[in-house]
Amino acid sequence: MSVTAAESTPKPSSKIELDQKPHPAFTIAIPVLMAAGVAYLIFSIMASISSVNEPVALGVFALLGLALVIALGFEFVNGFHDTANAVATVIYTRSLSPAVAVVWSGFFNFLGVVVSSGAVAYSIITILPLDAILNVSSPDGHVMIISLLLAAVVWNFGTWWLGLPNSSTHALIGSVLGVAIVHQLLAPGGNAASGVEWKQAIDVLKALLFSPLIGFVLSALVLLGMKAMIHDKKLYEEPGDQPPPKGIRSLLIFTCTAVSYAHGNNDGQKGMGLLMLILIGAAPTAFALNRTMPDSATPQFTQSTSAAQQALNRPIGATPQSPPPPMAIDAARKTLSEALKAHKVDGAPVQQAIAVVAGDISKRVQAYGSIRKTPAAETPNMRSDMYMVDEAIEKLTDDSKKAKQVYGDAGAKALTDYHKSLDYAVRYIPIWVKVITALALGLGTMVGWKRIVKTVGERIGKQHLTYAIGASAELVAAATILFLGIKGAPVSTTHILSSGVAGGMVANGSGLDRHTVTAIVSAWILTLPAAITIAGLLYWALHVTFVRG
Repeated sequence: MSVTAAESTPKPSSKIELDQKPHPAFTIAIPVLMAAGVAYLIFSIMASISSVNEPVALGVFALLGLALVIALGFEFVNGFHDTANAVATVIYTRSLSPAVAVVWSGFFNFLGVVVSSGAVAYSIITILPLDAILNVSSPDGHVMIISLLLAAVVWNFGTWWLGLPNSSTHALIGSVLGVAIVHQLLAPGGNAASGVEWKQAIDVLKALLFSPLIGFVLSALVLLGMKAMIHDKKLYEEPGDQPPPKGIRSLLIFTCTAVSYAHGNNDGQKGMGLLMLILIGAAPTAFALNRTMPDSATPQFTQSTSAAQQALNRPIGATPQSPPPPMAIDAARKTLSEALKAHKVDGAPVQQAIAVVAGDISKRVQAYGSIRKTPAAETPNMRSDMYMVDEAIEKLTDDSKKAKQVYGDAGAKALTDYHKSLDYAVRYIPIWVKVITALALGLGTMVGWKRIVKTVGERIGKQHLTYAIGASAELVAAATILFLGIKGAPVSTTHILSSGVAGGMVANGSGLDRHTVTAIVSAWILTLPAAITIAGLLYWALHVTFVRG
């Protein structure tokens, strides 16, 4: 399925030296930055573990190291696989030299990751079954993480080798789905509660399905709009042997910057979510709870819990003067857990169970003095309770209009505020995790970009990119990625930008190279089933060998 072999329509030579020898400073800087990143990673992990005074076995360190290498390898491959789309336009329009373009793009990828909110980080992870997330520190949890990471890396690297602009996001989601499906099949009786969180999976897949269509249509419309309003012929011509005029060059550098930043902001978060899952699985006492929360936050957390309990009591008719019948904490946990697995969190018993578990969490936090002072031995239990309540509150408030009808305006706000405080405790991203992820993504951008750049720049259309096609595709891609990122939706930079280039080619009348487009679309279609299959088989083999064996 090599794109090179599939070419049939001759195009003029790009005359661009993609294989120029890098500057010696660049050659030195890459390994130095890698070494610095490894040192920073080790220091940060050791500092976090030592802060809880809980010894970690040597075998756990080995497992942690292996999983982190694979996860950061995924982000590294993601960098040179996906971000090559961003630099293709500035390279093929000669707005920037290849060496400058990849460093520039790598830096803004880094920046996008570091300043990201973290809203996307847990979107893909929550596709996994609830019991898998809560028991991620078990041997089965370790096997699951390694399987999905390896599958995503294998498919990503394979499509990169063929020069196909495949989606790292699709590869990762397919891998998550693969291990989740097999997890259900391996569960006693094939328990459906142990399978995929399909509602979350469908939400994620919708964003991935529609975003390329948005890229294609909007890019075409933007290009037509540019032609109607901007009559500079240079903008619509194929690049010559010299850099474009200053205004056009500035526009293309801006759009490259925007896509690079947006890619880091969205794709980097997926890596952060994976890293957190690995850290929690290997060393839960250090990473399962956000121990950076200040002691001063405890009174506010207690008050937020109380307000949420009152809101939960409203639909079941309970008041401080007429409280609901008592429910033991163990019964409340069981009721809540079963409700979450069945995806039914409404109803009086479940509402009461949420309130009881929330109250128990608040009592323990007050007894310890703060969340960060939770004893190491109690950390996994505290996280499980917080995560279950957080998931339940999120489901109850997902439809804000319905939440206001059921709980009233004040009650809905109380539940939303409580949800945010729980998120801060169990779905946090330390700054050093952002930095390490950003470094892997940024360095990947600078290393392996050439194969994808050639495909995007030369082979999608029957002609090479024009200045206007490149600018319109990147403007639409950056805006779409950033907008959906605010909504917490993971999207594919590759799909949006490649579709945008194709849309621009069609609107420009340039036509599409049928063989190249067929090869790219085939890779897109195959990615999900291929990643699902690879991840599922890997997980099954490792589970049978190391967990059941």
